Amino acid sequence: MAVAAIGGDTHMGQTVILGVIGSDAHVVGITILEQALTAAGFDVENLGVQTSKAEFVSAAESEDAGAVLVSSLYGHAEQDCQGLHERLADADCDAVTYIGGNLAVGQNDWAETEDVFRELGFDRVFDAETDPEAVVASLERDLDHTTTETERVSVNS
Repeated sequence: MAVAAIGGDTHMGQTVILGVIGSDAHVVGITILEQALTAAGFDVENLGVQTSKAEFVSAAESEDAGAVLVSSLYGHAEQDCQGLHERLADADCDAVTYIGGNLAVGQNDWAETEDVFRELGFDRVFDAETDPEAVVASLERDLDHTTTETERVSVNS
């Protein structure tokens, strides 16, 4: 038996900013992630594709976001994310930050890729094969966000 969250626990005020950074136009991953986060009770502000660093910072600041989730599938995330955390700090935004996707062209050594993005300031780094539920579970832990028992439903597996 599996337990899945339904409804929203929006009274907790946990806003998540989600978007695809830079010139990347891959939308499927963030759409799936938006659905999973919403089902888990997070308020999601989906910025869509081809989102600039300034747009991420502005949204995080105006929404008092608990988390900023950056997606990139076209392999140029390191270049696109340079300076993002400095801009977030300048805006006094202390949101946790995640990045996921196909982050580097020729991404052969995942540990090395993960280190690059941790050095850029990301709290968690996910590859393109990560299950959306793993991201939700990490975010729930990082933001101490839980759904109430009345928002849970048992589903036979």
